[in-house]
Amino acid sequence: MADVFELKNVTKRYGKKTALDNVTLSLPKGQIVGLLGPNGSGKTTMLKLAAGLLKPTSGDISVCGFKPGAESKDLVAYQSDKVYLNEWMNVLDLMKMHSDFFTNFKEDKALDMLKDLGIDPKDKLKSMSKGTKEKVQLITTMCRDVDLYLLDEPIGGVDPAARDYILNTILSNYSENATVVISTHLISDVESVLNHVLFLKQGHIIRQGDVDVIREETGMSIDALFREEFKC
Repeated sequence: MADVFELKNVTKRYGKKTALDNVTLSLPKGQIVGLLGPNGSGKTTMLKLAAGLLKPTSGDISVCGFKPGAESKDLVAYQSDKVYLNEWMNVLDLMKMHSDFFTNFKEDKALDMLKDLGIDPKDKLKSMSKGTKEKVQLITTMCRDVDLYLLDEPIGGVDPAARDYILNTILSNYSENATVVISTHLISDVESVLNHVLFLKQGHIIRQGDVDVIREETGMSIDALFREEFKC
């Protein structure tokens, strides 16, 4: 099975601060991966490197068989932990813009998801709450047909009732050959959908592997193990 995301001895520094320190990893196709760690551990940096938004200080990155860049961008859908939407647009305009911009964007599916979440496509983005904007942004990401989805805190700002729908959306909107990487602090909410985890601490991967194997070896849930590994 070919790897969809590889890092080889990747270091990323911002001035004197090291965000990732000589990290090596590979993620195969068809996985839902939890990228887990406290604030400042390097999670967002790793996702931005995969999306081609940052370049490593040293080391090599491969995404869907390419170095991050023009060739990989059509194969990767990235969602930031910040909401970046044009406030003056309405939701339907936003969906049409994505349809024009990305040949792999499924507008019909996006409209169905809006309906399921009770979001009126005619509503202006500037009139929406932060949580509703995050739902809209997730729709624009998950309605692309790509090999790698990179989701930075996708459920952090939404109400608990919507989390199950969003996680089910993630599960039902990616193909069996695609990989989804979910960065989150809300481990108990996402653990049931994960089949692989990476624990990131101060720019180092301190644990990684198959979720069921880790549970069997440690006798702990991923949530409990995370609390143990990262307790103050």
